[in-house]
Amino acid sequence: MQTVHTDKAPAAIGPYSQGYAAAGLFFTSGQIPVDPATGAIPEGIAAQAEQSCKNVGAILAAAGSGFDRVVKTTCFLADIGDFAAFNEVYARFFTSRPARSCVAVRDLPKGVLCEVEAIAEL
Repeated sequence: MQTVHTDKAPAAIGPYSQGYAAAGLFFTSGQIPVDPATGAIPEGIAAQAEQSCKNVGAILAAAGSGFDRVVKTTCFLADIGDFAAFNEVYARFFTSRPARSCVAVRDLPKGVLCEVEAIAEL
């Protein structure tokens, strides 16, 4: 088992790693839309979905995987009314159409609108 860290995605804000490789699979922690270079959070669901997906992609790349090897995602939305707008962005990144769960939650860290986590083949 091995943890993965990259400066191209936000650092963990708690006692966890950005990602973990085990048994031929890679598991990302949930990625919120924090720009790793500036710490800024973009406005609006489309921009936040894009940054969250970019963060997932950076961690996948650091592990030697990629979006094309993702087998499952879990997506969290602060407002299920953002589902369609979120999907438009998500579909540009996860073109292989992995299995997915998408749920609305009461709150997300830092007051963001979405969070994305993924499981991928190595």
